[in-house]
Amino acid sequence: MGFMLEGPVLEGARVRLEPLEHRHAADLAAAAEEDRASYRYTWVPGPAEVGAYIDAQLARAAAGKLAPYAQVDRVSGRAIGATAYWDPRLWPAGDSLCAIEVGFSWLAASAQGTGVNTEAKYLLFRHAFENWAVARLDLKTDARNSRSRAAIEAVGARFEGVLRNWSASWAPGEDGRLRDSAIFSITAAEWPNCRSMLEQRLARGPVSRR
Repeated sequence: MGFMLEGPVLEGARVRLEPLEHRHAADLAAAAEEDRASYRYTWVPGPAEVGAYIDAQLARAAAGKLAPYAQVDRVSGRAIGATAYWDPRLWPAGDSLCAIEVGFSWLAASAQGTGVNTEAKYLLFRHAFENWAVARLDLKTDARNSRSRAAIEAVGARFEGVLRNWSASWAPGEDGRLRDSAIFSITAAEWPNCRSMLEQRLARGPVSRR
């Protein structure tokens, strides 16, 4: 049987990653309604758009292209953002995963800089490398998004370069335009050192709020 992209519940001390469902809609609407200044280049639905956003993500999941998650705060039990595995690439035999991307990530303004993003990435990376045995994990962002690029580098990914006109822009007012994408990766050989760094960072707790 071929590989099926299905993301299990992943649980940490600060955040629990739950497969995205419509039951998360009210919490995500509230999260998206907070200060949106950091979402300039990121696809984050407005409060009235959350239902359609979830429908779109679940359609991608049904097509085998995406495993979407709600990021749920362990203390409050509320969904405070979203993330996903996507763009699975299989080995030629088609029965196991060669590489995966982590993306479609956003957090409510109040959750940024709290350590949630670091722990969520740690959980996603660990499952990809240690359960799916991927050879490579990708992350990418709009090349103009310096905030996102810094956050990706902070969780241990290596910058590989910028691919010009790589994908559709998510920036407001840029419908139909293409963006340059900054590409980052972690390989299986790099994962042990990356894991150690992330675990040390999580043990120290958040340094400052972004």
